[in-house]
Amino acid sequence: MASLSPQPILRFGPFEVDVYAGELRRNGAKVHIQDKPLRLLEVLAGSHGKLITREELHTALWPGQTFVEYEDGLNTAVKKLRETLSDRPEKPRFIETVPRRGYRFIAPVQEVFDAPAAGLKADGDLEPI
Repeated sequence: MASLSPQPILRFGPFEVDVYAGELRRNGAKVHIQDKPLRLLEVLAGSHGKLITREELHTALWPGQTFVEYEDGLNTAVKKLRETLSDRPEKPRFIETVPRRGYRFIAPVQEVFDAPAAGLKADGDLEPI
């Protein structure tokens, strides 16, 4: 039987990203965010401190698709994410731009794994009833 991988909750500053639920929260309140900026945040925060190249982001955000306006799409996703986080490129708290290369998540991130859902063991297999 296939094992379900536990999905972390990524906490940084007043924010947390629930990767499994696909939600961003600020101080516990759900924040509206579009899919691509949220996915971008998951990739960056999940690799905190590591440079993620523009090519790696292209693969992560638009897997298997030919996206003609990829540069514009990525720039728009970064801009929307920064607006949501109240981050500024000239004085970043969360997302650092590495010119002509990519982006790096610079805030400390804590990965928290929730307890398994009822009926699941920690290894992801179903408990017998």
